[in-house]
Amino acid sequence: MNEEYELATFAGGCFWCMVKPFDEQPGIKSIISGYTGGHVENPTYEQVCSDTTGHYEAVQITYDPKVFPYEKLLEIFWQQIDPTDPTGQFHDRGHSYRTAIFYHNPTQKELAEESKKALEESGRFNKPIVTPILPAKPFYPAEEYHQYYYKKNPAHYERYHIGSGRAGFIQKHWGNNK
Repeated sequence: MNEEYELATFAGGCFWCMVKPFDEQPGIKSIISGYTGGHVENPTYEQVCSDTTGHYEAVQITYDPKVFPYEKLLEIFWQQIDPTDPTGQFHDRGHSYRTAIFYHNPTQKELAEESKKALEESGRFNKPIVTPILPAKPFYPAEEYHQYYYKKNPAHYERYHIGSGRAGFIQKHWGNNK
């Protein structure tokens, strides 16, 4: 990886919905949908969905921190999820659909903790913020058909984004519908 780029890894429920908000931002080199946080090497989608691997569905973002700082990535992340739900996201339930921030260095950990504290203190949510901040673990890219799903299958993606409850939640809590 180019020395000027860094990695950011976020689990926000279904990884299909976690690519579009970050895509095409300045300084974002790539976004890979995949699996992390578990104990099975090179898991398949079916294995991860069985909730036996310990993995989260996640996105790994390669970005230029001089152009798009980590704090901005955190801001976008928080606006895509329900950070108060410990059992999944929207209509998707189970371990693989839980939220997490996976930090790659001490600075990311500190910034993630600061952003979580700020969100807790904001009063935006009436329940505790439960999204954990965890050390990054090996990341395994998902199958090709999952990559940039919103571009490959735009109609299905939009139906899912709305039907899962994610779009309405974002609109209610953040006033946008990215």
